[in-house]
Amino acid sequence: MELNRDEVLKVLGNIIEPDLKKDIVSLNLVEDLEIEEESITLTVLLSNPALHARKRMQEAVEFNLKRFFSESITINCTVKGMPTDTKNARRKVLPDVKNIVAIASGKGGVGKSTVTANLAGGLVKAGYKVGIVDADIYGPSMPTMFDVVNERPTMIEVDGKDMINPVESLGLKLLSIGFFTDQDNAVVWRGPMASKALTQMLTDAHWGKLDYLLIDLPPGTGDIHLSLVQTVPLDGVVIVSTPQEVALADARRGVNMFKMDTIKVPIIGIVENMAWFTPAELPENKYFIFGRDGAKNLAEGMRVPFLGAIPLVQSVCEAGDSGKPAVFQQNTPISKAFDELVNTFVLQLSEIKEAIKK
Repeated sequence: MELNRDEVLKVLGNIIEPDLKKDIVSLNLVEDLEIEEESITLTVLLSNPALHARKRMQEAVEFNLKRFFSESITINCTVKGMPTDTKNARRKVLPDVKNIVAIASGKGGVGKSTVTANLAGGLVKAGYKVGIVDADIYGPSMPTMFDVVNERPTMIEVDGKDMINPVESLGLKLLSIGFFTDQDNAVVWRGPMASKALTQMLTDAHWGKLDYLLIDLPPGTGDIHLSLVQTVPLDGVVIVSTPQEVALADARRGVNMFKMDTIKVPIIGIVENMAWFTPAELPENKYFIFGRDGAKNLAEGMRVPFLGAIPLVQSVCEAGDSGKPAVFQQNTPISKAFDELVNTFVLQLSEIKEAIKK
């Protein structure tokens, strides 16, 4: 059959964009289409920039075109992630959220949730609209850190559909599995149940317009992490570690997991928590009780950005327990450390998204 533009577009109209659930032609995701006697050249935009997603789309384009026309034709198909602005405009899941970022750690006990809470608080201080999904199914701590342990999400009707209305505290929106379970009882769930709970907090909640949605993941690597990357198009991930060697080994595995071709989420950077101990009575002293510059050296060795070092000080723990993260303190060394982390985070994520556009 003779190649012509209308017939080519008709064939491409049978190919569905997996995240947006519509065909790539009606979504205007086909660009630079050129047709010659025995060859077709085109570019297809995709909401998921991961290598495995791009490869599947490329295979789908080649298979459909060759099946309809001829096995002998040459297909030059380039698949690339769509620009961030376009992606946000077309994203089906959380379309009004500009940036979706996961906070992860290779192991527990490194202060991942504390970093998440203070990063979110710092973003609120900077004037951004922020939400947190506490996806740490087995140890939800955000209700305590934001003094909303006794709060419960309400339901709200949006476009005729009942949705979960997140709890609000200190200027940000929050959903946690802790709102739906007894605080004193252990959550004994298999992986699929935990993954379903996470999906519901993301897709069945009315988050509204947000600049940042931070997702506090459970430690380690497992079903929750895989479900997340399959459910929402993450803009990046932050890895939290202490300088201790055992934590660094797990952090390394965490970085490698998100770099896998089947996941491929940009690493925004590594945060070194509990970088040194500073006693209240000696505010100028630094004691490197877990080692020195471990996470910083790890970042350099793995060629990922280093976002900053957060000291181990008593006020961080006290602030989290009192329900108002330390970043909200006025001009203290710890609040300044978190403010610097926020600035570096915003800049680094912006650079990543600009690079993806090119």
